[in-house]
Amino acid sequence: MGADFEEVYENLKQAREQALFGKYDTSVVYYQGFLQQMQKLMNVIRDPEKKNEYQKLRSKVSSEYEQVKDIQKTLSCLTSESRFSRQQPDYGSQFDDYSRQEEPTRDPDVWPPPTPVENRPSPNIRGNVPRAAPKKSESSSRYRSKPSNNSPANYGQQRGSRPGDRGSRGQQAKKKPEEGDEKKFDPQGHDKDLVENLERDIVQKNPNVHWSDIADLVEAKKLLQEAVVLPLIIPDFFKGIRRPWKGVLMVGPPGTGKTLLAKGVATECGTTFFNISSAALTSKWHGESEKLVRLLFEMARFYAPSTIFIDEIDSICSKRGSSSEHEASRRVKSELLIQMDGVAGACEVEDSTKIVMVLAATNFPWDLDEALRRRLEKRIYIPLPTEKGREELLKINLKEVPLAPDVDLAAVAATLDGYSGADITNVCRDAAMMSFRRRIRGLSPEEIRNIPKEEWSLPTSMEDFLEAKEKVNKSVSADDLKKYKEWMSEFGSV
Repeated sequence: MGADFEEVYENLKQAREQALFGKYDTSVVYYQGFLQQMQKLMNVIRDPEKKNEYQKLRSKVSSEYEQVKDIQKTLSCLTSESRFSRQQPDYGSQFDDYSRQEEPTRDPDVWPPPTPVENRPSPNIRGNVPRAAPKKSESSSRYRSKPSNNSPANYGQQRGSRPGDRGSRGQQAKKKPEEGDEKKFDPQGHDKDLVENLERDIVQKNPNVHWSDIADLVEAKKLLQEAVVLPLIIPDFFKGIRRPWKGVLMVGPPGTGKTLLAKGVATECGTTFFNISSAALTSKWHGESEKLVRLLFEMARFYAPSTIFIDEIDSICSKRGSSSEHEASRRVKSELLIQMDGVAGACEVEDSTKIVMVLAATNFPWDLDEALRRRLEKRIYIPLPTEKGREELLKINLKEVPLAPDVDLAAVAATLDGYSGADITNVCRDAAMMSFRRRIRGLSPEEIRNIPKEEWSLPTSMEDFLEAKEKVNKSVSADDLKKYKEWMSEFGSV
């Protein structure tokens, strides 16, 4: 609620600033946006006192809005009258000007010689004060000037050139982007704020996670390479019955590297990476969540080849039909299912290189909707790391940590049976802090500040790893592993 009110207050601030600067047209637009958003907020608020305060604020701002509208109306009337007066010649003043210019000795029966048009006074200039000729601008009055970024015309969306326009604007619209330019999604026809939020918070051009950064999981890497990477490398082969998978679901206990695998896929493919969570596709406004889902897939098609990774997909697409299911949640699920089928159809008909791959990860596969499970055709199990994988993971985590000569990483990996990748990382972090904890024991903050940098990173010993293992317990139980194996034996596609 606080964030929403800050946005509403920003609209009010802009409205008042534009009114102070004399830009009443823009000010009216901001006032209208403020009043509409305040009405939406008041419909949600249940506290009577807050609702009363917001009602008073809305009434006050509404009176300001009416005053600005009156000023705008008065100025428009004055402008139209001034324009009409300029169009009508002032014959009385013109007669007086000509009479003052005549010589007194001229015969009144003889007409004076005609005055050249360029020297004749303008009809709307009184007192015979000549007006400076307007400078010819490069753009003709036939062409409409380009609106500024702060103008009301550009408030909702950036206007492009119209098909009927001529001249430089039409040529500029036909100009192709240079090779070095990065293509940008056109928000025309969509809410500009929603597009900017997705661009800023979700689109990640290069996750920079390679297969070598992921320990073990050899089988999972091979399956993902076949399902995602190879169709982009040799698209001519993956056609017809060998077409790419519509979606890939990664199932496994928490902390086994599902998100890291998705980033590795995006890096190896060189695709645009959309990292989606339930918060990114949720809105309190009616109908806006479905709009976000549709907009997400349209942006993914625009930036194709791209990868949409939906983390914790069970929070978005749990089973439909339950008594506790909300109508808005059901609409979001339906839109997501429709868009996933639409992406697959577009990939089969259009250019084979324009692939949008949907990756999903979950710790609760048994809660997924059946229709979504059908669309995620390739279902991969991401298990706990093996002993060799645990050793590799220790080497990756400790590559910048000095180790004592007595440290045997193979022996440490053997003691970490049943630990997930995240658990092993926590053991390494705790062990790397042990030597520094011993160094600062009993010291005051001022003495700690004066410790030389050379003594910050003391070698980590084997005893430190054993002590850290006692403090960090495994997060996955044997019963959980049994449930994953049973689900994979029934629905898995490895």
